[in-house]
Amino acid sequence: MTFLGSYLKVQALQTGRAQALTTLRHVHLAERPMVFIPLRMAGEAAAPVAAMVGDDRAVPRLLIVPQPRNRDHRFAFMAELAEILVPYIRQFASRIDLQEERCLDAPQILVPNPGGVSFTRLLGRSTRFRSTTGPYAVPPLVPLLGRWLTFLHERSEFAGSAMLLAMTDVLSEHWVTGQSTAEDGNLAALLAWIDPPAGARGDAAALLAEDPLRSPPAGPDTDPGFDHQVLEPLIKLYESTGVQSQLRAALLEQLTPTWDLMWRGADLLRALPAAARVAARWERDRMALARESIRIAEGAFPPGRWDNPQAAARRLAMLESAQQGYEAGKAFDDPLVMADHRMEGVAFEGRVVDLEADRKIIPPGKVRRVLRPLVTIRTDDPVRLTPGKKLLSPQRPKQSCQLISIDDGLVVVQINSGMSRGATIPAIGETVCYTELDPFEGRRPRLPSLELTPWTHGGPPTEYVPTDEDAGEIWS
Repeated sequence: MTFLGSYLKVQALQTGRAQALTTLRHVHLAERPMVFIPLRMAGEAAAPVAAMVGDDRAVPRLLIVPQPRNRDHRFAFMAELAEILVPYIRQFASRIDLQEERCLDAPQILVPNPGGVSFTRLLGRSTRFRSTTGPYAVPPLVPLLGRWLTFLHERSEFAGSAMLLAMTDVLSEHWVTGQSTAEDGNLAALLAWIDPPAGARGDAAALLAEDPLRSPPAGPDTDPGFDHQVLEPLIKLYESTGVQSQLRAALLEQLTPTWDLMWRGADLLRALPAAARVAARWERDRMALARESIRIAEGAFPPGRWDNPQAAARRLAMLESAQQGYEAGKAFDDPLVMADHRMEGVAFEGRVVDLEADRKIIPPGKVRRVLRPLVTIRTDDPVRLTPGKKLLSPQRPKQSCQLISIDDGLVVVQINSGMSRGATIPAIGETVCYTELDPFEGRRPRLPSLELTPWTHGGPPTEYVPTDEDAGEIWS
């Protein structure tokens, strides 16, 4: 944890209330997100027991699997889920601006925690290759749902993407509580710190929220006591009588508190103003959605269970670039986030005390003199940057600068670009901020074309064609 995060955690402990880690909301929040709360059977990797799903907080839909070990019951559940999620996704995926190569909007699915994201991946993986003909045929929407769930999970791994979000992760990104990171994974306890009942402290409210009798776990795993004392007997009752009303009532009681918590969390996030770069990140989601929609329409194969070495290398480079750009973008948008980096010494803020606006030099390897203003800044921040480092400023993000020297609180910065077309440079007396962070996601490593893939990475990849093994899983 960073210095600021540690300080705010102590403040949360003292005040009994979570402390704001940002001043802005750094994630897109749809006007009508789809809330998806899955539950699975204990000891089973991808055997759903139930789910509560819907995009209207007043109209939750409960889906149940009366016997999770029964294959037919599981795929009947997936078919019912597909009838809800696929039309929701299609209404966005089908509206593409071909000129701009992006969808006009995109779906957003909210799950309670990272476990819900992982379970969504397993549901997609277990259904996207299912056959719609022959033995064990499933409705056509089931493999399509698997395809979309796989896409949403893969996209969720990119920092800043907002089409599939875990509520605990998003809330923890904006508030710091007085409990451990592991305890923040409990949605009820986390919200108790952020928004405790009137007159109550967050720590006391969180302690009550951790009681599974008061606040059932947000899934995908259920409470062991509920499994043994309630769920197992009701499943046996269904097997012997065919009656599932009592099982449905018990699962409804388990899922309803989490449903309410999810919408409460969305309300808290919506109250924060959106950061400037949120729209651009959502635009990238809309572009990715358009590409996947076109691929599906053209009949492209679903992705395999494993990436080949070439695809894995490219994906890793894109993930690293997205993470770098996201962290830097948050700092450029939000002074409180930037303050954290200032404490770490990778950014500094101060007042301009001297300026050589007309300074010209001949850069190394050049013959013409060019304009290179020098800005001298007095700062009290600990600067742990080395001379020669490239710097950017949130006030003038398109100006590329270079750190020249640091001496007893005086920092000299040279402006190298971004001065054309009437762009301003800092003035004496102005408060400025500079950092090594780059919100433009930097440069990705240049990778060879697929035809030139070296033997160390398997040589040129062969065209991927799904086989029956792709549909086989240990839980199938």
